[in-house]
Amino acid sequence: MTPQEPIAPLLARLRSRVGSDQLVTDPIELATYECDGLAQYRVVPPLAVLARSREDVRAVVAECAAAGVPFVARGAGTGLSGGSVPAAAGVLVVLATMRDVLELDAANQRAVLQPGVTNLDVTRAAAPHGYYYAPDPSSQQVCSIGGNVAENSGGAHCFKHGFTTNHVTGLEVVTPDGEVVEIGGKAADPPGYDLLGALVGSEGTLGIVTKATVRLVRAPEVVQTILAAFGDIETAGAAVSQIIAAGLVPAAIEMMDALAITAAELAVGCNYPEGAGAVLIVELDGPIAEVAEGLAEVERHCSESGAFEIRRALDDSERARIWVGRKSAFAAVGRLSPDYIVQDGVVPRTALGEVLGDITTLSAETGIRVANVFHAGDGNLHPLVLFDAKVDGQLERAEEVSARILDLCLAHGGSITGEHGVGIDKLDAMSKMFSDDDVETMLDLRRAFDPEGLCNPGKLLPAPRLCGESPGRRKGAHPLVESGLAELF
Repeated sequence: MTPQEPIAPLLARLRSRVGSDQLVTDPIELATYECDGLAQYRVVPPLAVLARSREDVRAVVAECAAAGVPFVARGAGTGLSGGSVPAAAGVLVVLATMRDVLELDAANQRAVLQPGVTNLDVTRAAAPHGYYYAPDPSSQQVCSIGGNVAENSGGAHCFKHGFTTNHVTGLEVVTPDGEVVEIGGKAADPPGYDLLGALVGSEGTLGIVTKATVRLVRAPEVVQTILAAFGDIETAGAAVSQIIAAGLVPAAIEMMDALAITAAELAVGCNYPEGAGAVLIVELDGPIAEVAEGLAEVERHCSESGAFEIRRALDDSERARIWVGRKSAFAAVGRLSPDYIVQDGVVPRTALGEVLGDITTLSAETGIRVANVFHAGDGNLHPLVLFDAKVDGQLERAEEVSARILDLCLAHGGSITGEHGVGIDKLDAMSKMFSDDDVETMLDLRRAFDPEGLCNPGKLLPAPRLCGESPGRRKGAHPLVESGLAELF
């Protein structure tokens, strides 16, 4: 059976319900949706539906449920774990055109949004009222709120302000059987079970979000940013430990190593201090007096830890110049390598130096370069594993390095993901982090929402539970590749 065969009976019904102009069936146009930011796994869907409203989403899901056809939601496609890779014999529900800010309720510090609204546009809408939206992934100019909810995205300022889950108070969701439900709302703490907590970070496996109510934060009285340059990453890590140990809570503490700095210089000319083996970007926000005192203390800790240059941004323009290197880091490594994997693990802050040293050793042993960019404040690592897919064996070695980095995180009591999600990329690692009973409990929750297993199949929960493999690192092809649900490039 070809992937198109299960879809064919749906076409006539979907044309009558959402209109032919919203159905994408041309193979060339469909190739637009074959992958997200993890380009190693690709599937060209047999059908994509450009949803314009909640009713469009409900109609598509209801038809898929009736026909037993799987479906996958996709927003901006900026995810980095393969979470929105289409099902080979399913329907892709594209939410990118649902981009209205439905309500800006400044009095109650809330915004009500369609899922295709970009992260940065929430802040732009709130700014005239003196508010902003705190979660800020590096892709915030293009990533959408629906995807932020699915992956529980964080960003540079999550150390002080938290992740998406800390800022969502309500969701409208189309369940896998086509029902529309409202969970939460504008209230800060709705009664009953924490279904919002289950849905945020569920990676689109429990339903499709069609509306989100999010918390807005009052713009701070002042924001101050410094850039501190160090000779090596170990001394920069020591500065981070001193800052946190002193009881300071900066809005952001970001770190880049020498290879990441080189990439950023080539891409955007960020003009970081010459000869830096690592840089820290530390930002504080709040009342003027409090920030001034905190900034002086941060600068002192950086100096005592060995910073050879410290720059303080004097205005918003200088602040933007400091941040441009960090914000462009993921894309910038394309100047150094034709292909790369963006990994996403978490370690305790006290283990940063040791883990980064181990990553350096691992890179030297395998010949696979790794550029390190991370949220140092909460220990969320984003190693960029560089390779050339045209060179035989490099993809496999890069994947092995990527997996061993996650092993390092787990060995130090950390996690396999901080904000990018599990998707396809980390299915095997889930069995290393969680026991069989843990995984079975998560499967029970998933079955309660989606008993037929049609909603974003093959994601988040590990394939070994479904195909009989023993837990641990896979030895052969990924189960989704072996089953024909994905291609490996």
